[in-house]
Amino acid sequence: MKKLVLFASLLFLLAACTATGDPAITVENYLQAKVAGNADTVRALLCSAKEADLEAELRTFSIAEGVEIKEMACQQVEESDVVQCNGRIVALYGTEENVFPLVSYHVVEEDGEWKYCGEAGN
Repeated sequence: MKKLVLFASLLFLLAACTATGDPAITVENYLQAKVAGNADTVRALLCSAKEADLEAELRTFSIAEGVEIKEMACQQVEESDVVQCNGRIVALYGTEENVFPLVSYHVVEEDGEWKYCGEAGN
């Protein structure tokens, strides 16, 4: 009986420590905020290990015009800390259109929430 109670308690603690929400939605929201230059949302969704990169992340598209995400579809890779995205970001720098394919991104659990933590190694 003690083992059963201990096991049930352990399961409860593990469930309580699991991040809520969908990590793919976190990545999509992060990318949308980055493209829009929404500093508050980028800051809120960025993992603590990448906080020093906040200004660089916000400047990525700051001089571009007509920046938009096209055909974005993101999905967590099984139960991993990787979110794979399809689609692209299109940005106009002067008269040159640049296309940035969406790739795989690393996510981490911090304070019960999923956070974006950069591109995942391919």
